[in-house]
Amino acid sequence: MKNKRYFPMFVDLSDKNIVVVGGGNIATRRVKSLLQFTRNVTVVAPRLSVDLQELGKAGQILIQNRQVKRSDFRQAYMVIAATNDRKLNDDIYRICKEEGIYVNVSSDREKCDFYFPGVFMQDELVVGITASGLDHSKAKRVREEIQSALEKVAGESEYENE
Repeated sequence: MKNKRYFPMFVDLSDKNIVVVGGGNIATRRVKSLLQFTRNVTVVAPRLSVDLQELGKAGQILIQNRQVKRSDFRQAYMVIAATNDRKLNDDIYRICKEEGIYVNVSSDREKCDFYFPGVFMQDELVVGITASGLDHSKAKRVREEIQSALEKVAGESEYENE
């Protein structure tokens, strides 16, 4: 299949319900990224990383410490399938497509309605970079270069205001 290009769209997630299925490293990174934009994150997993446990204890995310159920997606705007179980990820994808819910299967770029960009934020500025799921290290390098350039511009602006 030819690589699809994804339209870069910035969405207000502040009042959207996000469900993350999985409790490992990828789920943890996704949750930390999402928390920059919303506090409506539910993580469903029988085992959780220490970071996710701490976020749950701090009240920053809702934890459902168990296997996922179809009803977990009932009010979801988007779902991230970040488990190490291919069949479960496929089932989550199928359910979300049936229900019209945006879905991202972390282990399969063909089963993603959206990608997680590399993000840099500075004040009101938000920059997102993606390599269409093909070259994560390239996207990271580009994000770091943009971050460096924006930090330089911000430093010059501060100097001009003195």
